[in-house]
Amino acid sequence: MRWGLAKKNDSSVSSLDEFRRDIDRVFDDFFTLKPSTLFESQWVPKLDIEENEKSYQVKAEMPGMDEKDISVTLQNNVLTISGEKKEERREEKKAALVAERTFGSFCRSFTLPEGVRADSIAAHFKKGVLTIDLPKDETAVTKKINITVK
Repeated sequence: MRWGLAKKNDSSVSSLDEFRRDIDRVFDDFFTLKPSTLFESQWVPKLDIEENEKSYQVKAEMPGMDEKDISVTLQNNVLTISGEKKEERREEKKAALVAERTFGSFCRSFTLPEGVRADSIAAHFKKGVLTIDLPKDETAVTKKINITVK
């Protein structure tokens, strides 16, 4: 048996079949567009913020970046992480079959809670993850008070 495409007689196509074909075409066209042309969004690193007794810790995923392309600043109790993920240059002859990675500048800011020791904030970058340690001031650290029986 031979498989192939056969052209249907237009008069025998129901309106439901025609509608289904149009919907399929819309979805096929939708998935062939680049995400940047659909949403025009810029790249923003994903992050986690954790708290323990003595500090807060911010971890931001920045794969493909170098520490020289990242800036961490603190001003008026606002921590700002900014930088630029630069697009790799391709040779003119090589064309991408699939291009899903995003590039561009980003900036994220957070107001720090009271009790962070600004003079002791430390940041380090390893394996594409930026980690910022925000130690708490002695007044912000929770102290357990022992209860005595009288």
